[in-house]
Amino acid sequence: MTEDMVTVSLSDAYDLAVAALTGAGASAAMAASLARATVDADARGSSAVGFAHLVDYLESLHAGRINGSAEPKRTDPAPALIRIDADGGIAQLGFDRALDDLVGKTKSFGIALLAQFNSYTSGELGDYVLRLAQHGLLAIAAANGPALVAGSGGSKPVYCTNPLAFAAPRSNGAPLLIDQSSSTTAFVNMRKAAERGEPIPQGWAIDATGQPTTDAAAAIRGAMLAFGGSRGANIALMVEVLAAGLGGAKWSLDVPDFAGGSASPGSGLTVIAVAPSLLGEGFEDRLDAQLTRLSTGYGIHIPGAAKYASLMQARRDGIRLPSALVRRISAFAKHE
Repeated sequence: MTEDMVTVSLSDAYDLAVAALTGAGASAAMAASLARATVDADARGSSAVGFAHLVDYLESLHAGRINGSAEPKRTDPAPALIRIDADGGIAQLGFDRALDDLVGKTKSFGIALLAQFNSYTSGELGDYVLRLAQHGLLAIAAANGPALVAGSGGSKPVYCTNPLAFAAPRSNGAPLLIDQSSSTTAFVNMRKAAERGEPIPQGWAIDATGQPTTDAAAAIRGAMLAFGGSRGANIALMVEVLAAGLGGAKWSLDVPDFAGGSASPGSGLTVIAVAPSLLGEGFEDRLDAQLTRLSTGYGIHIPGAAKYASLMQARRDGIRLPSALVRRISAFAKHE
């Protein structure tokens, strides 16, 4: 059965998100920050962390897992370091408040780092590094959350999907943008399959007994698997150290469920930015030439181009959302 869809302009989508978030208890600043990130995620084709994920934020605001009146608390322990306590709120607001200073510090010192803790999930991780690339900076970001993925040699979840994102500016076209989880798939894809009663591919997950499964519901009770076996699990561990270890966020094993209970996940986000121009002129031209050579001469897919094209189309034509999802989100705006 085909899902009923509706086309929404980006401005109307933003207004819908703001109304729903404020209706669920978010401050005006929090609503504006998350609404922008949500709309941009869907516009770039990252629907799993767009309006579909907004429902998790709305329900968590209602349940108290997100502090709707949170005020990020910032300290600068060193000239090139920023540390933020998200105050039980959202990662996007803390980052937005510090973005200009992070850019300034990076351009002054050549490299700067932002570490944030005590927040809800980070949403579309690529959004953070892409915005820095638009300022001419190379950036890498790491984030963690509740344990969902088994580690190397284990059968119990010990890491979150622990995504890693990377972006770099080029002189022509969209920035290079890589945004991928350490797991074989995103958790929202697993949950969607379970809700629809659909099977998942072999190799995505194991059940509670540690056996491979194609049953999405059994997988949720068990653990997701890292991509590439132990190599992906090692990357998940590296991300865990970057996202939780550096900034003092909770380890994934200690993070409460982001979709249940009333406790804040308290997860972490670390962003590292570099100013290529301070290392020598011509970085953006060199990268553009190399990416063009790879794509035209060798048929290599360059991550980021498709997301940029999707964004340009969405600005013209709007985004397509399931009608049921729009009604569900609208209910929060109406305080239903």
